[in-house]
Amino acid sequence: MHALDAAFVRLERVFDRAFGAAANPLRHLGTLGYLMFWLLALSGLYLFIRFDTSIDGAYASIGRLSDAEWWFGGVLRSLHRYASDAFVVVVALHLLRELAAGRFRGFRAFSWISGVPLLWLLYASGVIGYWLVWDARAQFSALATAEWFHALGIGAEPMVRNFLGAEAVPNRMFSLFVFLHIGLPLALLAGMWIHVQRLGRPRTLSPRPLLAGFTAMLLALALALPAASEVPWDSARVPVSVAQDWFLLFWQPLMYATSPLALWAILGGATAALVVLPWRARRPALPAAVVSPQNCNGCGRCVDDCPYQAVLLAPHATKRGAFQAVVMAERCAACGICAGACPSSTPFRADADLVSGIDLPGLTVNALRARLEAALGKLAGDGRVVLFGCEGGPALGALADARTAALTLPCLAMLPPSFIEYALRSGAQGVLLAGCAPGECRYRQGLEITAERLAGAREPHLRASVPRARLWQAGDRVQDAAGLRESLAGFRTALKALGAPPPTRPKRARVAS
Repeated sequence: MHALDAAFVRLERVFDRAFGAAANPLRHLGTLGYLMFWLLALSGLYLFIRFDTSIDGAYASIGRLSDAEWWFGGVLRSLHRYASDAFVVVVALHLLRELAAGRFRGFRAFSWISGVPLLWLLYASGVIGYWLVWDARAQFSALATAEWFHALGIGAEPMVRNFLGAEAVPNRMFSLFVFLHIGLPLALLAGMWIHVQRLGRPRTLSPRPLLAGFTAMLLALALALPAASEVPWDSARVPVSVAQDWFLLFWQPLMYATSPLALWAILGGATAALVVLPWRARRPALPAAVVSPQNCNGCGRCVDDCPYQAVLLAPHATKRGAFQAVVMAERCAACGICAGACPSSTPFRADADLVSGIDLPGLTVNALRARLEAALGKLAGDGRVVLFGCEGGPALGALADARTAALTLPCLAMLPPSFIEYALRSGAQGVLLAGCAPGECRYRQGLEITAERLAGAREPHLRASVPRARLWQAGDRVQDAAGLRESLAGFRTALKALGAPPPTRPKRARVAS
């Protein structure tokens, strides 16, 4: 998957240059899926109001929308058709992107597995929607579906007899199709809600430029290429040739090219493979964050900041009426963002061993302070910079030298803002932050949380007394060590213009930042 992941990253960065990272559609595939759903729901609501839900009137009512009311009803019908195809495309790309990036195991397994049934609901909703048009394509699709189910002996034979022969299809069966076309999307919406439940602050709304751009594109397509019906459904004969929708109905030609049982094997095998993938590709469990009840005041900042809702508040272990954080280890991503949110994670505390309210065993706040102090002790010369980066960003090892202390964290949001002030008071002339590229945070919200803390919009915030000119963040286009080296050189030039600050060494005090 590494080659596929690298290909996606390269393509995303090409799109970044064209659209900007904030409006890059490849970085918002999940939200685009929600956009397509709501476009389908809104357009479908109007179509249902104007639709004749009977065998005799269905085809004609669709025709009136496309002909007599082409300027509104016809456009909405075409928008409904193209949004359903776009829904399939963005969902398929979303699945492929998550697969390539390895976002299906461990703490992400729930979201991955809960997404698999949504694929079946999406296709079932779309296929039955085609049947309601009641034309030759609907008849071909219904017959193919009946044959497919009959291969497993799921009582499809009576349905086939209803679709073919001199007698008309009963209206009760058509009413069932209408019911399913409403009920299945509602089940899909419920599944989409479940799909994001393990995510903190899930994003389901596309950025406005992307929302407007995709809606305008689909409307333009609806105007340029209006959706058209085939000839009416005729139970007396089998359709021989119909225009195919290769997004929603691709499986029907595949079935006739192979066999109904082969199609069951292909789709059933693919579904099973997706479901068991998190266990087949399991890695050693990550060290979950741990809580120190003696140092946790129950403020809830770690609960708010956790990207995967792995932290919650519960009654305190020893203090009556108080609360403390509790970590659900199976959900923990070991990103350390919770440690960066804790008010006790300040290096200015005089404790010899700094114990935070919540901490990451693999890299405790105390160990981070020790690493920072050791690195600061080795800095010499003019232009002394402390470089903080994250594992998902550019590699920092090659940049460490006599004037540069480089510290890598699991996520940049693990860094409490007080560490920036501590570094500047301890001999560093500047602090450079180098996180993931925009939209590539492996923990979803690390860059956003860091930016809010530095701007004073999120606790713990960087104090106003810290000189902002001595704090730089690597630019959006810094995506490798070479770009970071260039940014570091530019930072040193800016620091030289500021002049060297007086050297200071802070005294640790028992004060939270």
